[in-house]
Amino acid sequence: MRMTAAQIIVECLLEQGVDTVFGIPGATVLNVYDVLYDYGNRIRHILTAHEQGAAHAADGYARSTGRVGVCIATSGPGATNLTTGIATAYMDSSPVVFLTCNVAENMIGKDAFQEVDITGISMPITKCNYLVKNPDRIADVMREAFAIAAAGRPGPVLIDIARNVTTMEAEYTPKEKREHFAQGHLRSLIRLQSQGLEAPAPNERDISRLFELIEQSERPMILAGGGVVRAGASEELRSFARRLDAPVACTLMGLGAFPGGDPLYTGMIGMHGSRVSNLAAQSCDLLIAVGCRFSDRVTGPAKEFCSKAKIVHLDIDRAEVDKNICTHHHIIGDIRDLLTLLNRDLPQYSRAAWKKQVMSNQKTDPPADASGLTPRQVVETVQEIAGQAILTTDVGQHQMWTAQYFRYTRPRQLITSGGFGTMGFGLGAAVGAALGNPDRKVVHMTGDGSFRMNAGELSTVRRYGLPVITVVFNNRALGMVRQWQTLMYRKRYSETDLGPWPDFVKLADAYDIQGWRVETKAEFEAAFSAAVASGKAALIDCRINSDELVRPMAMGSSISDFLLD
Repeated sequence: MRMTAAQIIVECLLEQGVDTVFGIPGATVLNVYDVLYDYGNRIRHILTAHEQGAAHAADGYARSTGRVGVCIATSGPGATNLTTGIATAYMDSSPVVFLTCNVAENMIGKDAFQEVDITGISMPITKCNYLVKNPDRIADVMREAFAIAAAGRPGPVLIDIARNVTTMEAEYTPKEKREHFAQGHLRSLIRLQSQGLEAPAPNERDISRLFELIEQSERPMILAGGGVVRAGASEELRSFARRLDAPVACTLMGLGAFPGGDPLYTGMIGMHGSRVSNLAAQSCDLLIAVGCRFSDRVTGPAKEFCSKAKIVHLDIDRAEVDKNICTHHHIIGDIRDLLTLLNRDLPQYSRAAWKKQVMSNQKTDPPADASGLTPRQVVETVQEIAGQAILTTDVGQHQMWTAQYFRYTRPRQLITSGGFGTMGFGLGAAVGAALGNPDRKVVHMTGDGSFRMNAGELSTVRRYGLPVITVVFNNRALGMVRQWQTLMYRKRYSETDLGPWPDFVKLADAYDIQGWRVETKAEFEAAFSAAVASGKAALIDCRINSDELVRPMAMGSSISDFLLD
């Protein structure tokens, strides 16, 4: 059947099972929005306050549901406003398809109004991108984009379409989702193969070698990363850990991949990881890293990381192997498939002495000052009242406190910017998570510095009646930067004081959202309980001490060299 390219775009969204998209209209993309008007009963469009908020919302939707998120923006500043969101999704392997429309084909390259080379700009931060100038390519490009975004190691894909193309007609033949497409188009097939559409089958010799290393090991340890979550392999990881009878640590992106209350769990690893995890990593003789990329915040100085251990890396992306840490052995493949194979033949081990040694490094925190509100009290209260909630965060001290003190019981429970460290991520991500998971409570944990960067998305929360609870750790400062200045810059607080301070409760009221200001644990418990019971959006301004620090903090020759403990 003959359709305009704009109609084909929307039909392809339906093919892929898309029911929610995020974005902001503008002149070049109006033809697509005009079609969306007719499809309003099948595709819900969420209008955000800013394109960056739309990008983070689509990302939060993708991370919390496991589905591909979709974000739409116009040309020029609309497209460039997406770039931080695209990079955030890219660094954390989140599958999002970004749709933009550029100026008309005859105006490209002429510095037309709101023209920008968004494909050139986004090339380093996407798995793949396209500039479409032919309506006959629209359907194949759309299908290919969704396949690439979700396949192998997930990630963002961008499609930029010349405005005049959206009005042109082309032949459209409906296809089932993921039906093989572009047959005979050599370029498309090569592109898909180069993106690793299908993970390689595990090599039996590689599996046997890992079994040999496990048999030789007396002190094995498992490190779980975000790849476990992306692969849906949490149950397989738990079975593997129990058979191996080995302690399990998680990276920031891996939190929730292994239950926080499991007796084998040692906590987060890295710069702000637990004593137990960091010391175990430096004592183990075999580290099995599953779906992680060995970021510098995990390893510290690479030469000192797990210096006594043989390191085995299981990952779907060959490019990550030996990139940051030299391994003794690696296996490339889908994490869930690999763990299933390992569990099939791995014997049951018992390592009581090693586990006792690891857990002996636990340290009891000193009692909290009863006169004020502490970050730990805030996080633990959220746990007690809404332990199954999805938590989104921005970046800074509050992010680390949320990672350290909350016991994540399932994957996709924590939505945070790990690789790119994006302040302003959390509220947009909360919007996406709430829309993708209407049956779950969503709590946005943020700092006052981060919140000021994305507070405008309260309008999105209010517009769509989303029951997102925003908890602001308000220390009147850029807390994490101030912490570094305290410890390493002789308390020379250069431009980290955020005064004069806005009244966040009044800001919430401006959006017709209930707000509370709290200064004690009892006040926070009452406010948070009321917010949860209301079933509506809420904001709680938590006044905490500006000198609160994230502990521990490992800085120096290794992750066991604690500057703060």
